[in-house]
Amino acid sequence: MRASFRLGRIAGVPVGVNWSVVVIFVLIAWALSASLFPRSYPGRPGWEYVAAGVSAAVVFFLGLLAHEVSHSVVAKRNGIAVQGITLWLFGGVSELKGEAKDPGAELRIAGIGPLVSLLIGFFFGGIAVVIALAGGGGLLLGALSWLAGINVLLAIFNVLPAAPLDGGRLLRAAVWKATGDRTKASVVAARAGWGLGALLIAFGLWRFLTGAGVGGLWLALIGWFLIGAAGMEERQARMGSALRGVRVGEVMTPQPQTASGDMTVADFVDHYLFAYRHSALPLTEDGRPVGLVTLDRVRGIPADRRATTTLGEVSCRADELVLAVPDEALNDLLPRLSECADGRALVVTDQRLVGIVSPSDISRAVQRGSMRDQMTPGRR
Repeated sequence: MRASFRLGRIAGVPVGVNWSVVVIFVLIAWALSASLFPRSYPGRPGWEYVAAGVSAAVVFFLGLLAHEVSHSVVAKRNGIAVQGITLWLFGGVSELKGEAKDPGAELRIAGIGPLVSLLIGFFFGGIAVVIALAGGGGLLLGALSWLAGINVLLAIFNVLPAAPLDGGRLLRAAVWKATGDRTKASVVAARAGWGLGALLIAFGLWRFLTGAGVGGLWLALIGWFLIGAAGMEERQARMGSALRGVRVGEVMTPQPQTASGDMTVADFVDHYLFAYRHSALPLTEDGRPVGLVTLDRVRGIPADRRATTTLGEVSCRADELVLAVPDEALNDLLPRLSECADGRALVVTDQRLVGIVSPSDISRAVQRGSMRDQMTPGRR
C-alpha cells in the first residue's frame, strides 16, 4: 500500500498516510458526532458533538499508529528491516523487508500489535471508570468509553486466526513450529483467511438485507479484502518456497544490450525496437547504470516529439533504479521490485552493469523451483 503523503519518522521508521484514510476518518467522526454522541448525550450544542467526534477519531488513528509502530519496533529487534508504515482504509500496514527467521520471531512480531491495542483499550477504559466513579459523565466519558471499546474490539478482531490478520501470523507461527514447514504454515493461515473472508461477506450481506444498512456492507467489504489479501499471501508463500536458495546471478539475463541516455526516442524506435527482444533497455555511462527505459514509457511519447525527446528524459532515474548483486538471494530482491523499474532489477558488480532481472526471468525461476520442490519430497 503506497502512502499518499509522509508524516515523518517514528522509531526510525517512515510513516505515511494513504488518501483512503480521509474516507474512514470522516465516516468515523461523522458517525460519532451525528449519531452516537447526540443519541447518548442529548441536549448539547452541535459544536461539542463535532469536537468530541473529531477528537475521538484522531485518538483512534493514533492508536492504530501505535499498533503498527509496535510491529515495526519488534521486527527491527528481530533483525528485519522495516521499509515504512502506512495508514489506509482498513487500518495500517507495516512494510517489512523480509520474513521472520523462526516461529518465535513470527510470534513476537505478530503478537505485539494486538497486545498494544488491548493495553490502549484498558487504559481508556480505566480512565472512564475513574471518571464515572467520581461522578463525572458527559461527552468526555462517552468518548473514552468508545475508545476503550473500539481498541479492545480491534485487538480481538486482529487475533482471529486468519491471514492477513495478526492472528493469521500467530497461526502461521504455531503451524510452523509444529511442522517445521514455513510454506505449509503460510498456506494454512491463508486458507483460514479465505474462510473468514467468505463468512464476513455472507454475514455482512445478510445483515444488509435484514436492515443493518451500511454496517452490513462494510463487513462484506472487509471480507472481500481478506479474501484478496489471503490469496496473495498464499501465492507469495508458494513463490518464496520455489525461490528459496536461488541467487540473482542464477536467473538474470547476463550482459544485456544497453543504450545511452542521449539517444532519441526516434532512434530507439528505428534501430532498437525490433532488433532488441526485451521490453526494457538499461541506459549506461561508462558501464554504470544510469537509467532504464521500457517500451511502455516509449509508447507514451507522441510521434511528433520522438525526434526531440531523449531516452534519458523518459527513463527511470539512477536513484530510482532497483539494483542487485549476483550473490543476493532472489527472495530478498522481490520486495524491492515494485519500485520505478516496472518489476525489473539491474544487476551490478563493482557498480558496473552485468545483468538484468525481468518478470519473465522470475517466472521461469518459479516454474523450475516448483518442479524441483515436487521432485524433492520433504524439502522445505
